[in-house]
Amino acid sequence: METVDAPWPSSRRDVWRSYFESSAMLTQRLEQSLRAETGLSLADYNVLLLLTEAPEHRLRMGELARKLVFSPSRLTYLIGSLARRGLVVRQDAVDDGRGKEASLTDAGAQAFRRAAVLHARDVDELFLDALSEQDLAVLARVFARLGRHLS
Repeated sequence: METVDAPWPSSRRDVWRSYFESSAMLTQRLEQSLRAETGLSLADYNVLLLLTEAPEHRLRMGELARKLVFSPSRLTYLIGSLARRGLVVRQDAVDDGRGKEASLTDAGAQAFRRAAVLHARDVDELFLDALSEQDLAVLARVFARLGRHLS
């Protein structure tokens, strides 16, 4: 079998693989736990989080898709699923009536409050508790820089 040269030095490749593999494992563990204990996916949780934080607990669909980094069709599907469960409603935008927005229901707010406690526990146990304060400061700087680069 022919060997293939790596496109970058092993030190850079090792950093990328370490990040990629550990973030995939972390996401999978958070997803499993959240689904098992609340029936919500991480995507469901993130929609409820954004609506909880939004003024009047509603956001235009385009803004919600942008914040979640979702395609419009993926968001439409997700909002439909949440609406069928009574956690959100999709309605005409209040300010102009042309667009659509998602609004958090009382049941959605209750579901989010229950899930937030469990999710915070998991994030602490699986991520934050494994890192020193120095590690966290470095990660904060790295991901802030990466976020600016990708914006």
